[in-house]
Amino acid sequence: MQISDRPCSSIPNVSDVPPRVASVKRTTGETDVNVSLNLDGVGNCKANTGIPFLDHMLHQISSHGLIDLEVHAVGDIEIDDHHTNEDVGITLGQALRQALGNRKGIVRFGHFVAPLDEALVQVALDFSGRPYLSYGLDVPTERVGTYDTQLVREFFVAVANNSLMTLHIRQLAGINSHHIIEAGFKAFARSLRMASEIDPRRVGEIPSSKGVL
Repeated sequence: MQISDRPCSSIPNVSDVPPRVASVKRTTGETDVNVSLNLDGVGNCKANTGIPFLDHMLHQISSHGLIDLEVHAVGDIEIDDHHTNEDVGITLGQALRQALGNRKGIVRFGHFVAPLDEALVQVALDFSGRPYLSYGLDVPTERVGTYDTQLVREFFVAVANNSLMTLHIRQLAGINSHHIIEAGFKAFARSLRMASEIDPRRVGEIPSSKGVL
C-alpha cells in the first residue's frame, strides 16, 4: 500500500476561502460615512473623518491588524465629534460583520497585551455573535488634543454592537492619556487580526460546538 504525502483534495484549503472584503455606506441626518475593508490585507489605510485623532487610531487598527481600510466621513463636527465618532464605529462594525460572513473557519478568539511606554492595555475578543463591551480604560484627561476621551468608549461600543463581537478592554498600567488610548487600539488591532484569521485546521467549519455563531 502506497501512502501519499499529498493533502486530501476533499479537505478545504485556506487558499479556497473567498475574498473577505466589505464596503458599507451609512447616511443619516448627522453624518455620511463610507467604510471599505479587506481583512486579508497588508495594512494600507486611508482615513479622513474630520477628526485627526480618530484618523490616527484607525491607522493603528489597519497597520497592526493587517487590514486594508478606507474610511471617509462627513459629519456635524461643528457641534462636536460625538456623532461622527460613533457612526464611524457603527459603520466599521457593520463592515467587519459583512466581511466575516458566516464566520466559517475563523480562529474566532483573539487576545493581546500592548505596551506603549508606561501604558499597558489588554484586549480579549470573541466573534461570538453576542455583542458586549467591558471597558476598563481610565484615561486621566478629558481631551487628547481636541478629541474628547469619552468618545473612545463610544467608538468601541459601536464596533462591538455592530460586528456582534464580545470585547473586553483592560488597562494594566498607564498615566499618559495618548499612550493609554493608543495602546488600547493597538491591542484591539492585534486581537482582531488573531480572531479573524483563518484556522487551517478548521477551514469551512463554524468555530462553535453549537454549529452556529
